[in-house]
Amino acid sequence: MEIELMLKRIEFACGGMLLVAVVILVAVASVARAMGSPIIWSVEMAQLIFAWLCMLAADIAMQEDRHFGLQILREVLSERASHWVEIINILVIIGFLAFLLNYAWINMILMHPRLVGAAQINASYIHASMVVGILLMIRTMVSQLIRRIRSRGIN
Repeated sequence: MEIELMLKRIEFACGGMLLVAVVILVAVASVARAMGSPIIWSVEMAQLIFAWLCMLAADIAMQEDRHFGLQILREVLSERASHWVEIINILVIIGFLAFLLNYAWINMILMHPRLVGAAQINASYIHASMVVGILLMIRTMVSQLIRRIRSRGIN
């Protein structure tokens, strides 16, 4: 549990730094454009930062159970049935993320030779956010699965 908490804090801190970075970048670029000296690489860098920020935020939301839920089924079903539905839901999400990971990896590799705009950075740096984000979400969902199995026990 200590490792999970430490990783969550690191992710949250990275997400906060990325949010601050994108806000500062957009603000500086806006002022520079208004003064007649636009920063031509600012859009590409903002896209890069925002992609990473979105993936970190998605994982943080999953860690806090703020993703879509099955509240209606919890109210209708018994506690035991609801428990099984939660486990099946987590397994479906893990399977879906594993499926997406394959295509995210292929996409990242394919995009590496492509350079993005004025910044001339490899597009794979943007697309790598998907690979890392999906891996983080898989780790989160596996952790939640283990926690749910241990907390209530499977009868």
